[in-house]
Amino acid sequence: MKTFEFRPHVHGRPKSKIILIMKICTFILLVFNLGLSASGYSQQKKVTLDFKNATSKEFFAEIQKQTGYCFIFNTNQGEQIGEITISDSHGSGTNLSYDELCQMDERISLVSGSPRRQYMMSCLDETYDVVFLAGYHAGPGEDFANMDHSFYGRVVSSLKINGTYMNESTTNAALAASYKVPVGLIIGDSGLRKQLIEKEMMPWVKFVTTKEALSRYAAKFPPQKVLRENTISAVKEVLDSDLSKIPLYEVTTPIKLGFEFKSTAMADTVAQIPRMKRLSGTEVEIICDDMHELECGISAITSLAGTSN
Repeated sequence: MKTFEFRPHVHGRPKSKIILIMKICTFILLVFNLGLSASGYSQQKKVTLDFKNATSKEFFAEIQKQTGYCFIFNTNQGEQIGEITISDSHGSGTNLSYDELCQMDERISLVSGSPRRQYMMSCLDETYDVVFLAGYHAGPGEDFANMDHSFYGRVVSSLKINGTYMNESTTNAALAASYKVPVGLIIGDSGLRKQLIEKEMMPWVKFVTTKEALSRYAAKFPPQKVLRENTISAVKEVLDSDLSKIPLYEVTTPIKLGFEFKSTAMADTVAQIPRMKRLSGTEVEIICDDMHELECGISAITSLAGTSN
C-alpha cells in the first residue's frame, strides 16, 4: 500500500478560516490535511492525463479509472480552508514552535505570547468560520476532572457570567458568538465533557475526550491511535457540516462578570477597581458592555488578584 498526501489549490471557491485555540503544546495537525490511500498498483505503469480546468475530484477519478488506485479524500475539508490560525493559550502562550507548525501546513498562522487582548481568543473576528478548542479542561470545583480551573488556577474559585457558572470553554464560546462564529469542536478530558454534555452547558457541541479523569492529578489515557482517529473523524464531521447551523453561545448585554477568589486579600485588591462591586468576603462583580470588554477584563482582573496572597 502506498500513501500520498496532497494539498490541492483550487481557484474560484470561497475559502474558510478556522481558528484553533490550543491549551496544550502537543496536538497533531494532521487532521487538517487531506489523506489519500492507494494499493495494488505497479509503479512502472504509465498514466496519461490531459485536463484543462478540471476539479480535483475529476482529476483523481481519472487516475483511479486508469490505475485502479482507490483515492479517499474530501474536497469540502481541504479545498475550502483558506486560513488556519492557531492561538497558543497555555500559560504565557509560548509553548508552540512557529517553524514546526508552518512545516505542517502552509496555511497556518500562529498567535503567541502575552499579555494580549482577549488572550485565548486573540485575533478572532467575524471573518472566521469556526473555532476549535483543543486541550481544554473543566471549570473549578468539578469532581473527577483533571486540572479543573478557570483562567488563573490559584486565584479563581468560580467565574460567572450573568449569574451563570462558566468555564473557559463556555466563556470563549460566548466571545466567539459575539462575532457570530460558532465553536464547532472541543477537545478535552472527561471532566469537561461532563460539564458541557451531561450537565448541558453546551450539549450541542462536538466533543472528543482525550482522557478519563480519575482525580485532579490522575487520568487514564487511551491508545494514541484511537485518540487520533477520533479527532480526525470529528474534524471531518464538523467541516463537512453546515457551519451556519451550529448554535451560538450568546449572552445578553450588558454583562455581569462575577468572580469568587481564593482569598479575601484578592477580593480586597480588585474591589478597588472603579465600578467593581463587592458581594462578599471573596466575591466581586463588575458590569461589562460586551464580551470583548469582558474577556480583556478577566485577564486584567485575575492578574491583579494574583499579586495578593
